[in-house]
Amino acid sequence: MCLAVPMKLLDIARNGFGTAELDGVTHSVDLSLIDQPAAGDYVIVHAGFAIEKLDTEEAEARIDLFGELAESGRT
Repeated sequence: MCLAVPMKLLDIARNGFGTAELDGVTHSVDLSLIDQPAAGDYVIVHAGFAIEKLDTEEAEARIDLFGELAESGRT
């Protein structure tokens, strides 16, 4: 099973990549599949590619859901 994770873009490089962050962890992300990415945008990241932009409210709701799922798996 694969997951696509909402992350916040911190910066964008000239080579079409950017740095995205979730919970203090950063990753290099290929931005070639989305239109007009900007620092501060939330994007869905799958296999190192940003595949969709999200508005802040939706991104935060999804991040909260991932947090709830992680907590429910702890015993």
